[in-house]
Amino acid sequence: MEEVLDTYAEEYDADYPVLCMDEQPVQLHKEIRKPIPATKKHPRRVDYEYERCGTASLFMFTEPHLGWRQVEIRERRTKIDWALEMEALLNTRYKKAKKVILVCDNLNTHTKGAFYEAFPPAKARALVKTTRLSLHAQAWQLAEHRRKRVEHHDTPVRFGTPLCDHQANERRDKGLVRSFKPKTKRRRLAVQNQRRQNKTEVTLPQN
Repeated sequence: MEEVLDTYAEEYDADYPVLCMDEQPVQLHKEIRKPIPATKKHPRRVDYEYERCGTASLFMFTEPHLGWRQVEIRERRTKIDWALEMEALLNTRYKKAKKVILVCDNLNTHTKGAFYEAFPPAKARALVKTTRLSLHAQAWQLAEHRRKRVEHHDTPVRFGTPLCDHQANERRDKGLVRSFKPKTKRRRLAVQNQRRQNKTEVTLPQN
């Protein structure tokens, strides 16, 4: 995270501009009824019903040191889409820059390999040389947290799994973990019979 914070704290350098980007999927809605314009007595009225017209992806690019931003709309957000958007900026706005420092999250489409999937090797190599990927603070923290957990356990650990046995027991007691259910019918019947035997009989007092 220190590297990311230092990137934001550095003074603006036209040869090494800092570019931030992120994506967001959106739903496209079409109004079924025409909205009623606003008047002096009531605000603009829009009916709650709508017709869904597919989805799209917003690509947001911003340069924090200059206050510049740009939004591009694409049908999808694949590696090819990301590479095309980056290529358009590198060959226009940042054509004279020596290297662009791109701050983004660790989505699997934000890789230098995406350039090789979208362009010939020579062009892809030129784009890779002028781009330096840098994780933003939150993505860096998640990646660092994952690395420390893997080193501590010496085995790959996925997010959301308990760190130790007592945490697993606490989650099971709170009902956050489902109880074990045998797969075969014979095992299920054996477990049910064992539960019946373990139950204590309660007799009502006779008057």
